[in-house]
Amino acid sequence: MTMEESEPGSHDPVGLAARVRAADVAWTEVAADPPSDLLEEVRGLVAELVEALEAGTIRAATPDTSMDGGWRVDPWVKTGILLGFRLPGMADLRDGPILAARDKAAYGLLDLLDSASARRASAAGAPWRVVPGGTAVRSGVHLEPGVTLMPPSYANIGAWVGRGTMIDSHVLVGSCAQVGEGVHLSAAVQLGGVLEPAGARPVIVEDGAFVGGGAGLYEGVTVSRGAVVGAGTILTGQSRLYDLVHELELAGTANVPLVVPADAVVVPGARPAPSEWARERGLALSSALIVKYRDAGTDARVALEAALR
Repeated sequence: MTMEESEPGSHDPVGLAARVRAADVAWTEVAADPPSDLLEEVRGLVAELVEALEAGTIRAATPDTSMDGGWRVDPWVKTGILLGFRLPGMADLRDGPILAARDKAAYGLLDLLDSASARRASAAGAPWRVVPGGTAVRSGVHLEPGVTLMPPSYANIGAWVGRGTMIDSHVLVGSCAQVGEGVHLSAAVQLGGVLEPAGARPVIVEDGAFVGGGAGLYEGVTVSRGAVVGAGTILTGQSRLYDLVHELELAGTANVPLVVPADAVVVPGARPAPSEWARERGLALSSALIVKYRDAGTDARVALEAALR
């Protein structure tokens, strides 16, 4: 059985993790002049990791209720991705006059029509819908069945996208971002990528969340299940989020990034700048506000529109 044809459950995460860590140590010791046998070993490891990431059997972060924020980060996955960037050489990608690109030799593009994961989605009765117009998905991205990609959009290595999720035009799904099932990422949404430090939590958008146009999520922020993030809202891992419903101030830290509560409806807001000089001039700082929580039967769009009226 070839690597392309291997079953999605055939990978050994524990063994691969140990080999990646050992190769990273060995590379660090001889980084100035890695021997040919180490180069070949790392090439093989990175190729195996990319295949496992695309199959979804390995993830940079996995739901885990025992952890702060509800997710477990596996740093070795990012370590393995970074090893690929250290490998020498570039590769040209060309398909007639339309596609012309050059990337690190260890990485390329995911075939959105005929890769192993594309064929699995089709076999599941929910092939990916890829609207023509300039979308690209880098190798090492996992797309569950039923994902829709509107042009132009881009997903970077290590990203994981759940079943039936809509990725709209001009959306960036950054490195290792985790996007759940039935999520809508509206036009021009940006999900920041995180590769270093390896132990940092990536941006996470959980099942059923709705992210409005032009919103930006960065530095490991988590948008919990069913939450609605209004258009233009910017949230980072260390943002302050003001819950007007429960009169709470939520804040993230570098070690424990911000978590937007489940079903919260978040919109852009402002708070007074903290100085007399700023107050005299009517200056304010942007902030994010929870203005309501979705009812069980309330559609995300309806909840957002009602909150903004």
